[in-house]
Amino acid sequence: MFWSSPVGWLLLAIGQILLVIVGLLLSVAYAVYADRKIFAGVQMRKGPNVVGPFGLLQSFADLLKFILKEPVIPAGADKIVFLLAPLTSVTLALGAWAVIPLGPGWIVADLNVGILYLFAISSFGVYGVIMGGWASNSKYPFLGALRSAAQMISYEVSIGFVMVSVILLSGSLNIQTIVERQAGGVWHWNVLGGLGWKGLPAAVVMIPMSVIFFISSLAETNRPPFDLPEAESELVAGYQVEYSSSPYMLFYLAETANIILMSAFIALLFFGGWQAPFPTPFLASWPPVLASLFGFAWLALKTAFFFFMNAMVRAIVPRYRYDQLMRLGWKVFLPTSIASVVLIAAWRVFGPGA
Repeated sequence: MFWSSPVGWLLLAIGQILLVIVGLLLSVAYAVYADRKIFAGVQMRKGPNVVGPFGLLQSFADLLKFILKEPVIPAGADKIVFLLAPLTSVTLALGAWAVIPLGPGWIVADLNVGILYLFAISSFGVYGVIMGGWASNSKYPFLGALRSAAQMISYEVSIGFVMVSVILLSGSLNIQTIVERQAGGVWHWNVLGGLGWKGLPAAVVMIPMSVIFFISSLAETNRPPFDLPEAESELVAGYQVEYSSSPYMLFYLAETANIILMSAFIALLFFGGWQAPFPTPFLASWPPVLASLFGFAWLALKTAFFFFMNAMVRAIVPRYRYDQLMRLGWKVFLPTSIASVVLIAAWRVFGPGA
């Protein structure tokens, strides 16, 4: 068989990667459109409504504008690092999707340590921000980069401990396995303890952990109310103030792809991923492709819901001060997430699922 040969395997892998990237880029385009329409709706205005029917082509018009504009690089900037920074950010943002299962078996790389890979990739995202701020050769973007790096690192710690709670509950670092163990209905989801009715006491810990994960994902992706790196009144526009044209577009693409990633990830870890909120024994008689599409539709729906919640937070919650942001991360979320790890570990050892 050609497809089992090294060349066939390589072509299949490239095809899978291209399919995920193209789908993700289209999702980013319409996520930006949805973000702007939701923001407009909250402010009682129309938002994008001119380019294409209902403004559906506005994101593609913006893409054309970014591509056609001349990139301006400051005279004193380190040009190589200046251009490498957005490329680094967007490469890491797209690379994180390699271990995200979009449905049963729909995954580019089914790693046994998928969560560790994802955590490592998201940690490397700090480098793109630091490189962009430092290479601009200006105090304002450099200060923005430092604030952004401190913010991302602070909330990554809380996210890491929350993920440890999920790992303890599921007994696996493989994201597909974590989702598969949430099959059987909403009462088997990790947010409710993951063990059916007898796991409900663990929901006392896991529900707050899902909230902490959601809020920390806002800070991790520099979204309001934690968009301190872009605090216009203090730092002009943060680490990307010197960027324009396509390099700025790459930063924006990376940020939006990460927002969609975190929306999908919270669905996978806590809310069953592609699993429906009710038992699905009828899927056994369905063709595998249709069953996978059914699962993909549920994951897409959950991801869209959490993206909507993300956009609503952006529209209605005022920006935090920097000291408030750090206090929340280090004095509230970190101790709470550490306590959750201890409680879930005790539950796994002494609880009904031991």
